[in-house]
Amino acid sequence: MSATRKILVVTGSRGEWGYIRPVLARIDRHPRLDYVLVATNMHLLPEFGSSLREIVADGFRVDQKIFMALDGYTNATMAKSLGIFLSSFVDTLERVQPDIILLAGDRGEQLMAAIAGAHGNIPVAHIQAGEVSGNIDGQTRHAIARYAHIHFAANDDAVERLRRSGEEAFRVHNVGAPQLDELLGADYESAKDVAKHLRFSLDRPIILMVQHPVTEQARSAAEQIEMTLSVLAELKEQTVIIYPNNDAGSTVVREKIDAFRGPWLRVERNVPRRLYAGLMRVASVIVGNSSSGLLEAPSFELPCVNIGRRQQGRLQGRNVINVEHDRREILRALRRAMSPEFKKSLVGMKNPYGDGKASDRIVDILATCAIDERLLVKSLTY
Repeated sequence: MSATRKILVVTGSRGEWGYIRPVLARIDRHPRLDYVLVATNMHLLPEFGSSLREIVADGFRVDQKIFMALDGYTNATMAKSLGIFLSSFVDTLERVQPDIILLAGDRGEQLMAAIAGAHGNIPVAHIQAGEVSGNIDGQTRHAIARYAHIHFAANDDAVERLRRSGEEAFRVHNVGAPQLDELLGADYESAKDVAKHLRFSLDRPIILMVQHPVTEQARSAAEQIEMTLSVLAELKEQTVIIYPNNDAGSTVVREKIDAFRGPWLRVERNVPRRLYAGLMRVASVIVGNSSSGLLEAPSFELPCVNIGRRQQGRLQGRNVINVEHDRREILRALRRAMSPEFKKSLVGMKNPYGDGKASDRIVDILATCAIDERLLVKSLTY
């Protein structure tokens, strides 16, 4: 291999940036690796908080920006936006000529990058491979697996699923979830700073809400978010709501959130990673359908009320209470989650997504794996 391997990294949302950030920091310090960072989709959209600023503030170099998102945020604009990204990304690959493409999670732009890489005979490595979820993202994740050459799985459950789906064993690595590395390393804002930013009291409960539209249920997005908001209005506890992603249905979800009012309420378009981790540390519960309730919340022994089918089938810890989009169910679950008894039951729980050392394992594999015909030519085992 060449003296320095060039790793092209794609990030399009704040969610998967949490996966990538600790890995990128280690690549930046590695003597035999360099990175090219491609930012796209939500990172470049002011209405979603322009999270590109967070990436730059963290000290990372953004090498390429690909604008892709068509306004409207419907099923049709989602699909057309992915086509725009695919076309532009192929040109990026021609310019950059990377040794490996590193992807994370289950978003559409990650799939487009995997397709382009595989067609360009460039090895594709995929963080958080092999997991399941209950909407289009779950299908996307497993479509990426067919194009990826290296799978970084977070647990035995994901490893087994990849192998049973036909992936060759040498491609599959159980490394853990890298987004936990910084959390377990105590890289988060202090409780005092979190309270100051939100103008909240630490002596009262804090509810964190992150609820995304479910692509296949976009027509029900307004009804679903109204259900959750009505419960929050009844509880009137200190609440911080973070804007959803830009999937189909997100426009009406944002409109409903913007119209929601209360002196106990804070609405954030985007929350920097360190602040978000600090918020999870002091929160009483996380409610909605974000993967962070299943992946990151266990590290803080934080109760999660998971609503609907978006995370259906995903491995979860005992901090999770699953409910449907039903007002009484959500209210009952939130009261249970915030009870001293439930909080006590989580003391000492183990996070099923890793031990906080995933990034080191990932970077070591990126630096040492053989890029040869065996890696590049895939065969299914069934």
